[in-house]
Amino acid sequence: MPLPDTMYCSQQIHVPPELPDVLKQFTRAAIKTQPKDILVWSAAYFAALTKGEALPVKDRLELNVATQKTDTGLTQGLLKTLHRQLGSSETCSMKDLQDKWRGLCLPLEQLQSLLALGNFSSDIVWMEFFALCCCSLGATLMSSLKTACEILTEDEEGGPARIPFSVFVQLYVYLSRLDEDLTKEQIDNFLKSLQPEV
Repeated sequence: MPLPDTMYCSQQIHVPPELPDVLKQFTRAAIKTQPKDILVWSAAYFAALTKGEALPVKDRLELNVATQKTDTGLTQGLLKTLHRQLGSSETCSMKDLQDKWRGLCLPLEQLQSLLALGNFSSDIVWMEFFALCCCSLGATLMSSLKTACEILTEDEEGGPARIPFSVFVQLYVYLSRLDEDLTKEQIDNFLKSLQPEV
């Protein structure tokens, strides 16, 4: 039996009172994040909202400094968002990482490249993957570590960007082992030179 044709007027449609606030927050989030695919990002946004998870939203609008030829897709703001979404535990599943990566509209080729570089399998050690992402944003080991400190710090923006020394050591050792030019002795000497400052 077909449904009757019903005409609705504005008085017949109930709009929940919280809907305008939800739409305002969504609009602000979309403007700050500037997703490449608004539909994919919107699905990830509302899925995270309904599950009570961290939203795929950057803290602020980032100006694109990369050209189209060198645009990696991943930015410091997007990596901070990924860390907020996945960094609460030591490991994350491949599926969760892929879902969050897609939700931020990042290129899958870049994800596959990072996963291959780190030889990751089904469970991913988050801080190692995070370190590789920082490495893809920085030209040198030190600039990669600086990026990591800026993302991980709880200090106010523009401050010293301090992180726990144990986290710094974990990131430094992991990234320096990927650099074939650095010897274990050089790595140890560098960490010993930092001890007095800690």
